[in-house]
Amino acid sequence: MEHEARRGFFGAIASLFKEEAQYIVRPPYVMEGTTFNECLACNGMCVSACEEKIIDRDTQGIPFLNFKISGCSDCHKCLEACTPVVLSNPTKFIQGHAKITMMNCMSHQGTICFSCKEPCLENAIVFKGMLNPIILPERCTGCGYCIGVCPSGAIEVVA
Repeated sequence: MEHEARRGFFGAIASLFKEEAQYIVRPPYVMEGTTFNECLACNGMCVSACEEKIIDRDTQGIPFLNFKISGCSDCHKCLEACTPVVLSNPTKFIQGHAKITMMNCMSHQGTICFSCKEPCLENAIVFKGMLNPIILPERCTGCGYCIGVCPSGAIEVVA
C-alpha cells in the first residue's frame, strides 16, 4: 500500500521530467523480423492474459509493454494466449535493456534514491558510490520493474 502511494506521488513528479520514450517495447517471446500484422485482426488475448497487466495495444491493435504499471515476470501467459502465434519463442525475452538518463536521475543529481535498485531481481543496477547508479547491460533483462518505481522517470528500455 505504501509502495503504491509513493509510486502515485512520484509518478506525478516524474511526468514533469519524462519525455515519452522513443523506443516502443514489444511483448516478450517475439521472433526476430515479426511484423505484427497478425495482431491487427486479433482480439488481444495477450493483453487479457498478462498477469502484470503491462501489455497494451496501440490504435492499430499492435501490442506493446507499458512499464509504468509494473514489469514483466516472464510468466509465459501471453505466449500461451497468443492465438495468431506472434509470440512463439519462449527463449526470446524482451528485446532491449534499461537505460538511465542521468540528467533526470535524482541520485545523479545529488539526492539519495535507491528506488530502481530494489525491484531489480538480476542485480543489474549497481551504484558507484551512493549517488551514481549504472545499469549493467549484460545483466539487464529489460523486464521494466525499475521503470515504474523511478520517482523522476529517468529510466526507459531501449534497443
